[in-house]
Formats: sequence, C-alpha cells, structure tokens
Amino acid sequence: MLLPENPAGDYADAQIDDYGKLARAQFPWRPPLRMEVRARASHPAAGATTGADDMTVLRGTAGFGFWNYPFSVRGDVLMLPEAVWFFYAAPPSNMALVPGVPGWGWKAQVIHSMRPGALLATLPTALATGWGRVSQDSAPAARWLQRLSGAREALIETDITEWHSYSLEWRAGEARFWVDDNLVLRAPQPPTRPLGFVAWLDNQYAVATPRGVLRFGATPTAAQSLTIDSIHIQPL
Repeated sequence: MLLPENPAGDYADAQIDDYGKLARAQFPWRPPLRMEVRARASHPAAGATTGADDMTVLRGTAGFGFWNYPFSVRGDVLMLPEAVWFFYAAPPSNMALVPGVPGWGWKAQVIHSMRPGALLATLPTALATGWGRVSQDSAPAARWLQRLSGAREALIETDITEWHSYSLEWRAGEARFWVDDNLVLRAPQPPTRPLGFVAWLDNQYAVATPRGVLRFGATPTAAQSLTIDSIHIQPL
C-alpha cells in the first residue's frame, strides 16, 4: 500500500478490507479466531519526542486487524468504535485512551465501547473532563475515558521498517497479541460482535484527550508505504 508524496495534506488512503457494502450484522469475523500478518513499513514509527511536523517517520495512521467501521459513507460517526487490531498513529494524533500509554505510536490495541458499562461511564467522564480543564488535573478523566472506551493497549517497541510477524488470537473472554512470537498484550473482555478485516495506510490524524480536546484532520506526507507479505485468518 503506497501513498505518494502529499505536501498539501489532501486526504489519501490505501486500504484493503472485506466488508465493502455489507451491513454490520453481516461482517464476517467473530471470535474465536487467529490472525497472522507479516508486514513492514517504509519509515520508522513515531516516538515519544516526535514532533507534529516530523517527516522522517511514518505519518498518519496505519494498521491491520478487525473493527466495526463506525462511520457513514460521508464520514459521519454512526456508533462507538469496536476494534481488535494492530494500530499506528503519528503526531499530531494524540488518542490518549489508556493512562500511561502515549497517544500515538505502534500498538496492540482493543477498543470495546459498545457495552453496557460504557453508557454508565458517559456522565462521570464528562464531569471528570470538565474538572480536569478547571484544575489542570486530567488523571481522573483519563481513567474514566478508558472505562468509556473499553481500551486496552500496549506500545510495541520494534523497528517497523524491518519484517515482523504480527499475530493475535481473538476469543470471547480475551484477546492476545504477539510480535515475532513474543506476547505483547493480553486484553480481557474484547468485543464479541461481528467485525470486518481492514489493512490500511492513510494520512489522517485524530486528537481525543482527557482534557476534552477532540479534532480530526489530514496531514502532509512524504511518499510512504506499508507492505504486507502475507495475511492468514483462521477460525479456532
């Protein structure tokens, strides 16, 4: 998947998926299953000190795995997100969903927003966010944001320009992720509803922080690519 040089920052996306025009109830994948992908990127991953204008790292977002495609054809948000995947984002993205984990980088990630507990967390999250903006203490809001999103994630410290094997097992009670057979994340209570497979590289960014900052956009990129050698998905 290749994005050409894009100095103007016009939206660009290279993607493969298997859900197309399917209704979400017909999305083809549900637990238990195992996915294995062998992949590499053209640029290194953004790190803790990467700036929003750094063109030497992979820009935008990228990844592969399963999600519920929570948008309309016009890009409107129709529902809360559900995902079990390997996910990457570079600054200016800052999706701070889990306390102590940076809001960007290359991650193993589970998001489970469409569950009863998420509704119960909505009001406390809003109140904690408001308090954080007044007090400058965002720690309570960060904890409530994780409860709202149902997010579990782990930063993957590996050179994404080299070939690596990425695997996940998605079961009803737990999702587990490996890089080159090394376990990097165990996430209890993942989504169980049908999801679709997607692998992509784009130039989007998203900001969602415990301080109540929420914005989206597209960013300039150099020519960049995500190369996938193989994809294997097997029901268990």
